[in-house]
Amino acid sequence: MSDDLKDKHGTTGHSWDGIEELNTPLPRWWLYTFYICIVWGIIYTILYPAWPLVNRATGGILGYSSRAELAEQVAEVENANAGINQRLAEAELTQISADPELNQFAVSAGASVFQTWCAQCHGSGAAGAKGYPNLLDDDWLWGGSIEDIHYTVSHGIRNEEDFDARYSQMPAFGADELLEDEQIDAVVNYVMSLSGTPQDPALVEEGAVVFEENCAACHGEQALGDREQGAPNLADAIWLYGGDYAAIRETVENARFGVMPAWANRLSEAQIRAVASYVHQLGGGE
Repeated sequence: MSDDLKDKHGTTGHSWDGIEELNTPLPRWWLYTFYICIVWGIIYTILYPAWPLVNRATGGILGYSSRAELAEQVAEVENANAGINQRLAEAELTQISADPELNQFAVSAGASVFQTWCAQCHGSGAAGAKGYPNLLDDDWLWGGSIEDIHYTVSHGIRNEEDFDARYSQMPAFGADELLEDEQIDAVVNYVMSLSGTPQDPALVEEGAVVFEENCAACHGEQALGDREQGAPNLADAIWLYGGDYAAIRETVENARFGVMPAWANRLSEAQIRAVASYVHQLGGGE
Protein backbone atom coordinates (compact mmCIF):
# COMPACT_ATOMS: atom_id res chain seq x y z
CA MET A 1 0.00 0.00 0.00
CA SER A 2 1.41 3.38 -0.98
CA ASP A 3 1.93 5.99 1.73
CA ASP A 4 0.12 8.58 -0.41
CA LEU A 5 -3.11 6.55 -0.46
CA LYS A 6 -2.79 5.76 3.22
CA ASP A 7 -2.34 9.42 4.05
CA LYS A 8 -5.21 10.42 1.80
CA HIS A 9 -7.88 7.94 2.97
CA GLY A 10 -6.60 6.51 6.20
CA THR A 11 -7.24 2.85 7.09
CA THR A 12 -10.07 0.90 8.68
CA GLY A 13 -7.69 -0.61 11.20
CA HIS A 14 -7.98 -4.06 9.60
CA SER A 15 -4.78 -5.80 8.68
CA TRP A 16 -4.12 -9.23 7.15
CA ASP A 17 -0.53 -10.42 7.00
CA GLY A 18 0.63 -6.83 7.00
CA ILE A 19 -1.85 -5.75 4.34
CA GLU A 20 -3.97 -2.87 5.60
CA GLU A 21 -7.46 -2.00 4.37
CA LEU A 22 -7.94 1.51 3.07
CA ASN A 23 -10.92 3.50 4.33
CA THR A 24 -11.92 4.50 0.80
CA PRO A 25 -15.24 6.42 0.70
CA LEU A 26 -18.07 5.38 -1.60
CA PRO A 27 -18.51 7.40 -4.81
CA ARG A 28 -20.72 10.42 -4.27
CA TRP A 29 -23.01 9.51 -7.18
CA TRP A 30 -23.66 6.12 -5.53
CA LEU A 31 -24.40 7.72 -2.16
CA TYR A 32 -26.78 10.28 -3.69
CA THR A 33 -28.59 7.52 -5.58
CA PHE A 34 -28.90 5.51 -2.37
CA TYR A 35 -30.30 8.49 -0.44
CA ILE A 36 -32.81 9.22 -3.23
CA CYS A 37 -34.00 5.60 -3.11
CA ILE A 38 -34.56 5.87 0.64
CA VAL A 39 -36.56 9.06 0.24
CA TRP A 40 -38.54 7.57 -2.65
CA GLY A 41 -39.30 4.43 -0.57
CA ILE A 42 -40.60 6.51 2.36
CA ILE A 43 -42.81 8.59 0.06
CA TYR A 44 -44.11 5.44 -1.67
CA THR A 45 -45.10 3.76 1.60
CA ILE A 46 -47.02 6.90 2.56
CA LEU A 47 -48.85 7.26 -0.75
CA TYR A 48 -49.52 3.62 -1.72
CA PRO A 49 -50.44 0.32 -0.02
CA ALA A 50 -47.24 -1.05 1.40
CA TRP A 51 -47.04 -2.48 4.92
CA PRO A 52 -48.81 -5.83 5.50
CA LEU A 53 -51.03 -6.09 8.55
CA VAL A 54 -52.94 -9.07 9.98
CA ASN A 55 -55.73 -9.18 7.39
CA ARG A 56 -54.96 -6.21 5.13
CA ALA A 57 -52.22 -3.76 4.23
CA THR A 58 -51.82 -0.07 4.89
CA GLY A 59 -53.96 1.74 2.33
CA GLY A 60 -51.82 4.77 1.55
CA ILE A 61 -53.19 8.31 1.46
CA LEU A 62 -53.94 8.09 -2.29
CA GLY A 63 -56.32 5.18 -1.68
CA TYR A 64 -54.97 3.22 -4.66
CA SER A 65 -56.04 -0.43 -5.01
CA SER A 66 -54.89 -2.82 -7.72
CA ARG A 67 -57.98 -4.95 -7.02
CA ALA A 68 -60.24 -1.96 -7.57
CA GLU A 69 -58.37 -1.09 -10.75
CA LEU A 70 -58.82 -4.63 -12.06
CA ALA A 71 -62.51 -4.62 -11.11
CA GLU A 72 -62.93 -1.36 -12.99
CA GLN A 73 -61.25 -2.77 -16.09
CA VAL A 74 -63.38 -5.91 -15.94
CA ALA A 75 -66.52 -3.80 -15.56
CA GLU A 76 -65.53 -1.76 -18.61
CA VAL A 77 -65.15 -4.89 -20.72
CA GLU A 78 -68.42 -6.31 -19.44
CA ASN A 79 -70.23 -3.07 -20.24
CA ALA A 80 -68.72 -3.04 -23.72
CA ASN A 81 -69.89 -6.64 -24.32
CA ALA A 82 -73.26 -6.29 -22.58
CA GLY A 83 -75.19 -6.02 -25.82
CA ILE A 84 -73.76 -9.04 -27.56
CA ASN A 85 -73.83 -11.08 -24.33
CA GLN A 86 -77.54 -10.32 -24.10
CA ARG A 87 -77.99 -11.48 -27.69
CA LEU A 88 -76.08 -14.66 -26.91
CA ALA A 89 -78.13 -15.38 -23.78
CA GLU A 90 -81.41 -14.97 -25.66
CA ALA A 91 -80.55 -16.66 -28.97
CA GLU A 92 -81.75 -20.11 -29.93
CA LEU A 93 -78.86 -22.46 -29.26
CA THR A 94 -79.08 -24.05 -32.69
CA GLN A 95 -79.09 -20.63 -34.40
CA ILE A 96 -75.92 -19.24 -32.82
CA SER A 97 -73.70 -20.74 -35.50
CA ALA A 98 -75.91 -19.22 -38.22
CA ASP A 99 -75.05 -15.68 -37.07
CA PRO A 100 -71.38 -15.07 -38.04
CA GLU A 101 -70.85 -12.17 -35.64
CA LEU A 102 -72.53 -13.89 -32.70
CA ASN A 103 -70.84 -17.22 -33.42
CA GLN A 104 -67.38 -15.63 -33.62
CA PHE A 105 -67.93 -13.89 -30.30
CA ALA A 106 -69.34 -17.05 -28.68
CA VAL A 107 -66.43 -19.25 -29.78
CA SER A 108 -63.83 -16.66 -28.74
CA ALA A 109 -65.46 -16.05 -25.36
CA GLY A 110 -66.05 -19.78 -24.91
CA ALA A 111 -62.37 -20.52 -25.44
CA SER A 112 -61.53 -18.13 -22.61
CA VAL A 113 -64.15 -19.71 -20.34
CA PHE A 114 -62.85 -23.18 -21.20
CA GLN A 115 -59.23 -22.32 -20.44
CA THR A 116 -60.26 -20.77 -17.12
CA TRP A 117 -62.72 -23.37 -15.81
CA CYS A 118 -62.54 -26.57 -17.89
CA ALA A 119 -58.95 -27.13 -19.00
CA GLN A 120 -57.90 -28.37 -15.55
CA CYS A 121 -59.79 -31.61 -16.22
CA HIS A 122 -60.25 -31.81 -19.98
CA GLY A 123 -56.81 -30.46 -20.86
CA SER A 124 -55.85 -27.19 -22.54
CA GLY A 125 -56.52 -28.75 -25.92
CA ALA A 126 -59.71 -30.51 -24.74
CA ALA A 127 -58.22 -33.93 -25.54
CA GLY A 128 -59.11 -35.19 -22.06
CA ALA A 129 -57.26 -37.69 -19.90
CA LYS A 130 -58.01 -40.90 -18.05
CA GLY A 131 -61.44 -40.39 -16.48
CA TYR A 132 -61.95 -37.06 -18.25
CA PRO A 133 -63.67 -37.21 -21.67
CA ASN A 134 -61.99 -36.20 -24.89
CA LEU A 135 -64.10 -33.38 -26.33
CA LEU A 136 -62.49 -33.53 -29.78
CA ASP A 137 -63.94 -36.84 -30.95
CA ASP A 138 -67.54 -37.80 -31.68
CA ASP A 139 -67.98 -40.16 -28.75
CA TRP A 140 -70.46 -38.66 -26.29
CA LEU A 141 -71.80 -40.24 -23.12
CA TRP A 142 -74.74 -37.84 -22.88
CA GLY A 143 -75.03 -36.51 -26.43
CA GLY A 144 -73.02 -34.08 -28.50
CA SER A 145 -75.61 -31.66 -29.85
CA ILE A 146 -75.21 -28.08 -28.67
CA GLU A 147 -78.38 -28.49 -26.57
CA ASP A 148 -76.92 -31.61 -24.91
CA ILE A 149 -73.60 -29.90 -24.25
CA HIS A 150 -75.36 -26.83 -22.85
CA TYR A 151 -77.38 -29.01 -20.46
CA THR A 152 -74.31 -30.95 -19.33
CA VAL A 153 -72.33 -27.77 -18.65
CA SER A 154 -75.25 -26.16 -16.84
CA HIS A 155 -76.14 -29.03 -14.52
CA GLY A 156 -73.05 -31.24 -14.45
CA ILE A 157 -72.85 -34.98 -13.89
CA ARG A 158 -73.48 -36.96 -10.69
CA ASN A 159 -72.93 -33.97 -8.43
CA GLU A 160 -74.93 -33.27 -5.28
CA GLU A 161 -75.42 -29.55 -5.88
CA ASP A 162 -77.85 -29.61 -8.80
CA PHE A 163 -81.10 -31.55 -8.71
CA ASP A 164 -81.07 -31.73 -12.52
CA ALA A 165 -77.55 -33.10 -12.83
CA ARG A 166 -77.17 -35.97 -15.26
CA TYR A 167 -77.06 -39.14 -13.24
CA SER A 168 -76.30 -42.79 -13.83
CA GLN A 169 -74.77 -45.49 -11.67
CA MET A 170 -73.10 -48.66 -12.88
CA PRO A 171 -73.34 -51.57 -10.45
CA ALA A 172 -70.11 -52.76 -8.88
CA PHE A 173 -70.51 -56.33 -10.05
CA GLY A 174 -67.50 -57.59 -8.15
CA ALA A 175 -67.51 -55.47 -4.99
CA ASP A 176 -71.25 -56.06 -4.51
CA GLU A 177 -70.89 -59.77 -5.34
CA LEU A 178 -73.36 -59.59 -8.21
CA LEU A 179 -71.13 -61.73 -10.42
CA GLU A 180 -68.62 -64.49 -9.72
CA ASP A 181 -64.98 -63.94 -10.62
CA GLU A 182 -65.32 -66.38 -13.52
CA GLN A 183 -68.30 -64.44 -14.89
CA ILE A 184 -66.42 -61.16 -14.63
CA ASP A 185 -63.45 -62.68 -16.43
CA ALA A 186 -65.75 -63.92 -19.18
CA VAL A 187 -67.64 -60.66 -19.70
CA VAL A 188 -64.39 -58.65 -19.73
CA ASN A 189 -63.10 -60.85 -22.54
CA TYR A 190 -66.38 -60.44 -24.40
CA VAL A 191 -66.22 -56.64 -24.12
CA MET A 192 -62.61 -56.67 -25.32
CA SER A 193 -63.66 -58.74 -28.34
CA LEU A 194 -66.11 -56.07 -29.46
CA SER A 195 -63.39 -53.69 -30.57
CA GLY A 196 -60.14 -55.60 -30.30
CA THR A 197 -58.52 -58.83 -29.20
CA PRO A 198 -59.69 -60.56 -26.01
CA GLN A 199 -57.19 -61.88 -23.52
CA ASP A 200 -58.83 -65.32 -23.60
CA PRO A 201 -60.90 -65.93 -26.77
CA ALA A 202 -62.29 -69.12 -25.27
CA LEU A 203 -64.31 -67.08 -22.77
CA VAL A 204 -65.95 -64.73 -25.27
CA GLU A 205 -69.02 -66.89 -25.92
CA GLU A 206 -69.70 -67.31 -22.19
CA GLY A 207 -69.09 -63.60 -21.68
CA ALA A 208 -71.72 -62.76 -24.28
CA VAL A 209 -74.32 -64.55 -22.18
CA VAL A 210 -73.22 -62.71 -19.02
CA PHE A 211 -73.36 -59.44 -20.90
CA GLU A 212 -76.86 -60.08 -22.24
CA GLU A 213 -78.17 -60.95 -18.79
CA ASN A 214 -76.46 -58.18 -16.82
CA CYS A 215 -75.21 -55.37 -19.06
CA ALA A 216 -77.39 -55.13 -22.17
CA ALA A 217 -80.16 -53.30 -20.31
CA CYS A 218 -77.95 -50.20 -20.18
CA HIS A 219 -75.34 -50.68 -22.90
CA GLY A 220 -77.75 -52.17 -25.44
CA GLU A 221 -77.84 -55.58 -27.07
CA GLN A 222 -75.12 -54.56 -29.50
CA ALA A 223 -73.15 -52.77 -26.75
CA LEU A 224 -73.53 -49.46 -28.60
CA GLY A 225 -74.46 -47.59 -25.44
CA ASP A 226 -77.39 -45.41 -24.44
CA ARG A 227 -76.98 -41.65 -24.14
CA GLU A 228 -80.20 -41.30 -22.17
CA GLN A 229 -78.47 -43.21 -19.38
CA GLY A 230 -74.92 -42.06 -20.01
CA ALA A 231 -73.99 -45.68 -20.82
CA PRO A 232 -70.89 -45.71 -23.05
CA ASN A 233 -70.53 -47.41 -26.40
CA LEU A 234 -68.34 -50.47 -25.79
CA ALA A 235 -67.78 -51.34 -29.44
CA ASP A 236 -65.93 -48.27 -30.74
CA ALA A 237 -62.49 -48.78 -29.13
CA ILE A 238 -62.80 -45.43 -27.28
CA TRP A 239 -62.23 -45.83 -23.56
CA LEU A 240 -62.62 -43.30 -20.79
CA TYR A 241 -60.70 -45.34 -18.19
CA GLY A 242 -58.67 -47.60 -20.45
CA GLY A 243 -59.46 -50.56 -22.68
CA ASP A 244 -56.97 -53.19 -21.56
CA TYR A 245 -57.96 -56.22 -19.51
CA ALA A 246 -56.98 -54.73 -16.14
CA ALA A 247 -58.81 -51.45 -16.72
CA ILE A 248 -62.03 -53.07 -17.93
CA ARG A 249 -61.99 -55.59 -15.11
CA GLU A 250 -61.55 -52.76 -12.59
CA THR A 251 -64.58 -51.05 -14.11
CA VAL A 252 -66.74 -54.16 -13.94
CA GLU A 253 -65.65 -55.07 -10.43
CA ASN A 254 -65.86 -51.68 -8.74
CA ALA A 255 -67.72 -49.45 -11.22
CA ARG A 256 -66.82 -45.87 -12.05
CA PHE A 257 -68.41 -42.68 -10.76
CA GLY A 258 -67.03 -39.61 -12.47
CA VAL A 259 -68.38 -36.28 -11.23
CA MET A 260 -68.65 -32.97 -13.08
CA PRO A 261 -69.71 -29.82 -11.23
CA ALA A 262 -72.74 -27.80 -12.25
CA TRP A 263 -71.77 -24.44 -13.72
CA ALA A 264 -75.19 -22.77 -13.81
CA ASN A 265 -74.55 -21.12 -10.43
CA ARG A 266 -70.97 -20.15 -11.26
CA LEU A 267 -71.16 -18.88 -14.82
CA SER A 268 -73.64 -16.59 -16.52
CA GLU A 269 -76.01 -17.95 -19.15
CA ALA A 270 -74.00 -16.17 -21.83
CA GLN A 271 -70.77 -17.80 -20.59
CA ILE A 272 -72.38 -21.26 -20.57
CA ARG A 273 -73.67 -20.77 -24.11
CA ALA A 274 -70.27 -19.49 -25.17
CA VAL A 275 -68.37 -22.50 -23.83
CA ALA A 276 -71.02 -24.85 -25.24
CA SER A 277 -70.50 -23.24 -28.64
CA TYR A 278 -66.74 -23.53 -28.29
CA VAL A 279 -66.85 -27.23 -27.36
CA HIS A 280 -69.44 -27.96 -30.05
CA GLN A 281 -67.21 -26.60 -32.83
CA LEU A 282 -64.02 -28.34 -31.70
CA GLY A 283 -64.67 -31.24 -34.05
CA GLY A 284 -66.83 -33.65 -32.12
CA GLY A 285 -70.02 -31.62 -31.82
CA GLU A 286 -73.03 -33.06 -33.60
